[in-house]
Parts: sequence; structure tokens; C-alpha cells
Amino acid sequence: MSVRYRDYYEVLGVSREAPQDEIKKAFRKLAREYHPDHAKDKESAEAKFKEINEAYEVLSDPAKREKYDALGSNWQAGANFTPPPNWGGGQGVRFSTGGGTPRDFHFGGTGFSDFFEHIFGSAGRGGVGGFEYQDGSGYGGGFGGASQRPQRGSDLQADLLVSLEEANNGSTREISLKRPDHAGSTRVETLRVKVPAGVREGQQIRLGGKGRGGRNGGPAGDLLLNVKLERHPDFHVEGADLEYELEIMPWDAALGAKHTVPTLKERVSVNVPAGSPSGRRMRLKGLGMAKADGTRGDLYVVIMIVVPPAQTEAQKKAWETLRESLDT
Repeated sequence: MSVRYRDYYEVLGVSREAPQDEIKKAFRKLAREYHPDHAKDKESAEAKFKEINEAYEVLSDPAKREKYDALGSNWQAGANFTPPPNWGGGQGVRFSTGGGTPRDFHFGGTGFSDFFEHIFGSAGRGGVGGFEYQDGSGYGGGFGGASQRPQRGSDLQADLLVSLEEANNGSTREISLKRPDHAGSTRVETLRVKVPAGVREGQQIRLGGKGRGGRNGGPAGDLLLNVKLERHPDFHVEGADLEYELEIMPWDAALGAKHTVPTLKERVSVNVPAGSPSGRRMRLKGLGMAKADGTRGDLYVVIMIVVPPAQTEAQKKAWETLRESLDT
């Protein structure tokens, strides 16, 4: 099955040779512009934000970027694309149940594009239709065999993209699962997924009985959703703590200043002490991510001193005067 090729470099507006700092800068600029909290047209902004996030998810990860670049640079965004066979399964991958009838699984609403799932999601790791079998048994185990004992169906897996706001406050999501039935046709289920407050990257949300059907009266397997946190334009996540880089001018670092910084709820005021070096961390207790026990992590404001270039003669003279006064 072919999908629409996504040019992640085009999405972020960078060249294929762009270094990581340029990719990070491009992502932050676009993510701030299209983050649903700030955009006027929230619906279209949300779709664009997910596209930007997906591109950064790939290009900021050296291993993913290398794999993506291996596809070559001759593809055009929106063109039909069929992944090479040795890249694992994917949505639309078909396999036999033993009776010769091809089967496949598809899903939607997880936050990732079909293209991403083909290459990097559970599908790209060898799953079927973006889902992979937990026990590696192919089709729930026992198809084509002589055993008539009840057998539990296989677990299925999928990646679920969760925003920081969802992870912080909790939410209810809907995903769709198109699955085959024993009659050879398919049916679509809409599944409601409760994202608990305090969920973390890499944790799983289990939907009991929503995996592969059992055999001979055995119970169905489960659907396991692997949580992936959406990249945020302002915050870096470390467990339950958040980091925010506050860029300040050299004179603010030397003399001290008051700045406002964002949190997941609202902007707050912070005092930058005089003589603050670049890299200084200021802790704002309890303004990080929610934890499963109801407590909260902290927000760390990291000072980043930005030195403006001397572009005019007056600016150069001012810098020279400052240097002379501090060298004495």
C-alpha cells in the first residue's frame, strides 16, 4: 500500500544539510506560530502543529534522520510512496491467516501520519497496520494447528501522540481501528482512550480486550498504546520537570532584571539576579508536570545570554567603551 510522502525538510523550511541547531531553531519558530494555544484558527493550526512536530521528531533524532535520508532526496511531498520491503510492515501490510485470506489492520487518530507509521511507528518495527504483535505469534497463535484448546488472542500495539497539556491535565481521546473479521470483510471500531494525568513518555495505556480475537472461545488480547509526548516549542521534559530557556541580554545578566516566562497554565514573573551566568537554573517549585500521585514537578528556567552583534559604529563604540571600563 502506498502513502503520501512527507518532506520533513520542507515542512521545517530547512535544507537537507541543516545542522541540529538550525533544525531546532526552525522548529521552535514554527511551533510557536502554530501552537493551538496561540493561533487564531485552532483547527487548522492543530493539524499544522502535528505536522511540524512529526518532522522534528524525525530530524532531531540522528538515527531516525539517517533512516529517513536513506529514502533519497528525489521524492516530492504529496507523491505516492511505497516503503521498501525490508523496512518492515506497515498500514495495509497483508498476511495470511492460514486459509489464504489476506488480512490487515488500520488505525487513525493517534496523532501520526500514515507515512510516519510506515517508517518509524509500530508498523516500521515490523507490526501490522501500525500495530505489532506482542507475542510474535503472527495471528493470535494456533491458526493452522490441531489444538482445540481455548487460546488468548495476541496483544496489538500502536503509538499514541500525547500533548503536554493532555499529559498534565488528562483527557479522553478517540482512535479508530479498522480490523478484519472472520467473514473476510472489515469493520471499524471507534475506541475511547482515557489519557490519565501524569502519564509519561514510554508508558503504555492498555485497552483490555481490544486486541486480536481469541481462538476456540479464548479471550481477546489487549490493545497497548505506547505514549509519545508531543514536542513543545517552549519546554523540554525531564520526568515530571520542565525546562525553559530564557534568553536575556548581557546587561540584564550583569545588572539583574525581571522577565515573564510561560508555564503550562499562564505566564509568571521571575527575577534574574545580577551577575547571572549563562546556564544558571532557577527553580519554580510546583510548576512542572502533574504526577500520578497528584503532586507536581518543577519548572526550571535556564538562563541563556544572547550577545547582540555590533552593527553600527555607535554600537561598536559602546561595546569598546564597556570593554575598556571592565578591563581596568
